[in-house]
Amino acid sequence: MKQYSKIIFVCENGTTRAPMAEAILKEYSLKYPLEIESRGLIVLFAEPLNQKAEAVLISNGINLEEKMSRQIEEKDLQEGHLILVMEAAHKEKILEEYQAVCRADVEVLTELVGDELEILNPYGGTLQAYGLCYETLNKTIQKLVKLINEGE
Repeated sequence: MKQYSKIIFVCENGTTRAPMAEAILKEYSLKYPLEIESRGLIVLFAEPLNQKAEAVLISNGINLEEKMSRQIEEKDLQEGHLILVMEAAHKEKILEEYQAVCRADVEVLTELVGDELEILNPYGGTLQAYGLCYETLNKTIQKLVKLINEGE
């Protein structure tokens, strides 16, 4: 995997999967400095982290205080940035909407690390569904960390 200056995780509204992925990746040691952020595809106004997602993160020793959702913007799609989406539909939407300005690499997180299934959205589900999402993200991000640290 080539070296990036920034990784941005993206999900629908930027309040659950993407910030969870951001928080998890920040817990790992990386071989080189890397900005890690999260965005939403459709953020009409900034919202705090989903309460169930926050509870699962806290129960795993991760605190994302004051985290607010942010809309993905043109400036996020620069050369040297890796945009990691949760679903193939998210990748299609970004490439469609930002076709003229997208210089970043846009990948489905699970495809990049060699997993077959996308990260399911726990939104509206039980706390256990959020816990399962966390576990799945953590395993996937462990593979991502290995790719980042091994380089090309």
